[in-house]
Amino acid sequence: MQRTYSSLLSSLYGEQQFGIRDPLWKDIHLPLSFKPIIADPVFQKLGRIKQLGPTFHLYPGAVHTRLDHSLGVYHIGFSILVSLLKQAMHGACTLPCTEQGMKTFLCACLLHDIGHFPFAHSLKELPLQSHESIANRLICEQGNFRTAIERAGLVPEQVGSIIDEQAAFDSEEISLYRNILSGTLDPDKLDYLNRDAFFCGVPYGTQDVSYITDKLFVVDSHLAITEQALGSVEHLLFSKYLMYRNVYWHKTTRSATAMIKKAVLLSLCDGSIQAEELYALDDEQFFLLPTTKQFPAASLFTLVRENQLYKLGFEKQYESGSDLESRTDTLSKRMEYEAALAAKLEVPASQIIVDIPEPVSFETDIPILNDQGKIASFQSLDHIFSYDIGKVFTKSLRKFRIFTPSSIPVQALEEALEL
Repeated sequence: MQRTYSSLLSSLYGEQQFGIRDPLWKDIHLPLSFKPIIADPVFQKLGRIKQLGPTFHLYPGAVHTRLDHSLGVYHIGFSILVSLLKQAMHGACTLPCTEQGMKTFLCACLLHDIGHFPFAHSLKELPLQSHESIANRLICEQGNFRTAIERAGLVPEQVGSIIDEQAAFDSEEISLYRNILSGTLDPDKLDYLNRDAFFCGVPYGTQDVSYITDKLFVVDSHLAITEQALGSVEHLLFSKYLMYRNVYWHKTTRSATAMIKKAVLLSLCDGSIQAEELYALDDEQFFLLPTTKQFPAASLFTLVRENQLYKLGFEKQYESGSDLESRTDTLSKRMEYEAALAAKLEVPASQIIVDIPEPVSFETDIPILNDQGKIASFQSLDHIFSYDIGKVFTKSLRKFRIFTPSSIPVQALEEALEL
């Protein structure tokens, strides 16, 4: 078995035949057979979609793309495989890996975001397909793209099943790769926290990625990390909190994304835009929709593009079950509430936007391999983080906000809130 893992490691390195220069990870090496996949228009579209959407209005350097990020996820996915194979060579764990399977996993890392369209994460609450299911469909059904994957010696359905958790699969190896790509210490998170912090110019998201990947093991088809790396896990959880507080859920970012969400929702409701029209768009095409279509919420697209964002008119801590939250806890109720406020203020409904961020999870259920070779929960070993601390972080981040144009006085809004 040791010889098998050694040959797998050798073949993994042997596949890395050409390099791409990345500002974060420097040289990223990929198989030559992946070149046509990267060159395909389906993948190249990611280079025209900003990773952080409108966040560059707040942090001007945040213009990196989903293509950059996808290469980074591939790079970290490769590092994780190398680490796991080295651990397996020394008998620390057993792996169901094959050469074909590892290459399939790396392709899934590279393509995990190809189903993304502009603002996809911000529009999760709307009746739209998930970017994972769109990715699976593109991989399996987009003719030229599917052909490029097959010519790399891969089975498109297996690549898609690693990305899309709703896709059926019947392989222990695929199960492992799916858990690596979408787990607590996944390559997606390890790249985006570092990359987003790098381009925003903030220190919060920086992680010791090489140390984390070196301390990973596989236990029952899930990633576990050694007890020596507890500090790195704490750092990652703190980083996620700080990035949400200062970047992802900053009020400026929330204003822009709430405006876009309201524009898309109104347009879907009145039939001005069909959901399928959004999936193939890049950023420029998305913001040009008002020039090709006439719809009531078109001005919101233009305002966000030109950084004419709505101001914060009202803010409170989100309290589940409280009066305002109960009256706005579904999209339909939220739209009714916004319309009632707008009517009282005698302004168009598009000028009142209630923003409620989705729940965010601070995963503290990470399996920890202790010095005796036993698995323990992160919560039982860590003296700082616990389930309760995770809830405190989430609670402190979630705000009930109302955004309006600056022409609406705060006092007038507060009076209208007495509805």
